[in-house]
Amino acid sequence: MCGRYAASRRPEDLVSLFGVEKWEPQEALAPDWNVAPTKEVHAVLDRPVKGTGDPRPVRQMRKLKWGLVPAWAQSPDLGAKMINARAETVHEKPAFRRPFAARRCLLPADGYYEWCTAQSELRMEQEGKRKRPRKQPYFVSPADGSVMAMAGLYEFWRDSTLPDGHPHAWWTTCTVVTTEAETAPLAGPSGEDGPKSLADIHPRMPLMLLPEVWDAWLDPARRSEEELRALLEPPPPGTVRAYPVSTDVSNVRNNGPELVHELTGPEVGTLF
Repeated sequence: MCGRYAASRRPEDLVSLFGVEKWEPQEALAPDWNVAPTKEVHAVLDRPVKGTGDPRPVRQMRKLKWGLVPAWAQSPDLGAKMINARAETVHEKPAFRRPFAARRCLLPADGYYEWCTAQSELRMEQEGKRKRPRKQPYFVSPADGSVMAMAGLYEFWRDSTLPDGHPHAWWTTCTVVTTEAETAPLAGPSGEDGPKSLADIHPRMPLMLLPEVWDAWLDPARRSEEELRALLEPPPPGTVRAYPVSTDVSNVRNNGPELVHELTGPEVGTLF
C-alpha cells in the first residue's frame, strides 16, 4: 500500500514539468515531507475548465484531498479507507471503476515511505517479549532523483447538507493506484542487512508512471478498458531505490527534510 509520502517540489516546477496550462497560485501547497491521508495534495489532471463553455480538456494542477470519497457515498468518512486502489481490480470495484474510466490523475511525489519489521523484532514477538514489533521506515524514490508521478484517480462528492453555492458543498478527492512490489534487485547498494528488493519491504507499491505514458493516462477521452489497463505496467526494474530513514516519520506530526535523510543502517534491530 501507500500510506505516506513526501512532496516538497515547488509548485512552479511541477507546472513546468507536467506541462500544466492552468493553475491557481493561491492553491499552492507548502513542501510536505510527511503527507498522510486526508491531507491536501497536488494533482495533475486533464479536464475542461469549469465555466468557460470550452469542452477542450486542459492540463490543470489542482489541490485535492487524499482519500477518495465515491460520488454515491453517504458520508465523506469513507474516504479514509480509500487511499489506495489496486491496479488489478481498479476497473471493477464500485468505488473506482467510474474514476478509472474518466477521472485519472498524476500525484507528484519525491518518493514514498514504507515500513518493514526487523527479523529480530519478529523473533521477540514470537517469544512473547514484545506485544507489537517495531517497524523500520524506508524511503523509496526514483533512482535518478526525478519526480515520482504516482498514478491516481479523482472523484467529486456533493455534501447534501450544504446549500448550492456553498464553498464546501463539493469535495474533490483522490486515491493512489498501487501494484505488486518489485522483486528485482534495488538500484544502488542496499547494505548487507538491508532489503534486496521492494517486495522485501512490502508486497505493494504505488504505480509510478513514466513520462511517455502521462498523456495517455490523463486523457479523459481514452476510455477503452483494455487500453487503460495496458497503462498499468510498473516501471522497469531498477527505476527506484530504497534506504532506511528515521523512525521520526512514523509520527505524522513530524515534518521536515530530515525525514528523508538517508541513514547508514536501520534504526530498528537487524533486518533480514
